[in-house]
Amino acid sequence: IAINKSFSKWDDYKMLVKLKLSSVVVITSILSYAVVAGANFSEVSFLMLAVGGFLVTGAANAINQVLEKDFDKLMTRTAERPVTAGRMKSSEAVMFAGISCLIGISILALFNPITALLGMLSFVMYAFVYTPMKRYSTSAVAIGAVPGALPVLIGCTAFEGYISLLAISLFTVQFLWQFPHFWAIGYLAFEDYSKAGYKLLPVMEGEEKIDRQLGIHSVIYALLILPVMGGLFYFGEVSNIATLIGIVATIIYAYFGVKFHQYFNRASARNLMFCSFFYMPIILIAYLIF
Repeated sequence: IAINKSFSKWDDYKMLVKLKLSSVVVITSILSYAVVAGANFSEVSFLMLAVGGFLVTGAANAINQVLEKDFDKLMTRTAERPVTAGRMKSSEAVMFAGISCLIGISILALFNPITALLGMLSFVMYAFVYTPMKRYSTSAVAIGAVPGALPVLIGCTAFEGYISLLAISLFTVQFLWQFPHFWAIGYLAFEDYSKAGYKLLPVMEGEEKIDRQLGIHSVIYALLILPVMGGLFYFGEVSNIATLIGIVATIIYAYFGVKFHQYFNRASARNLMFCSFFYMPIILIAYLIF
């Protein structure tokens, strides 16, 4: 395989850890920490959580790319990843992942054992359960949603030291949020996923077309968030203003799911995807400020 000279080593490592994705993951974690910490917020803990969380997330993404290098070659959007393109040896990526995971978990352990345990669980589930499952069953989406939602739980336990009602609720919100989010992305990348043999989206029986019920399912999962928010308000965990903002944001999210079902085209999927990008930060910032 010819080595692409247009990529620097820095570029390769940014791609290996999926810099943008890992940064978003860290943002949700530190925002949840800020929500539960309130006036007891610590800048040092904030920084430790950001660094530790980023290292563990980056390690999981690196292992993911090593395990999927032969399949990534078949997809346009992933063909230039460093291990796939041959610019980086698998051994280098694995060594980097091992060191990053060790340092990251060690930092999380400085908070408390449960935070370190959740960090390790997130790493193992993403790298070694979700990654191989993608080629066999659509249940991979639900499996992947667990490590995808653990960062908010990690952010809460880093301050509280135990799994509280607020922590479980934020985890549930992020868990449910991921289904419409991923399905919209999956719709847009369906051809690429199909080339690599990934079975991430349900298809109509006997056809290679995405099941149109995906739009309805997106609406259902979005609306399931509302009872969780209602519970948080009922138990006095969040204010009425924050709850109202959350409800409005969730209804808008569900609305784009309705449009996705109605039109079931790239434009409606793209709108749902972009809405999903803003959803979790809006919810967490509302809980933080109000």
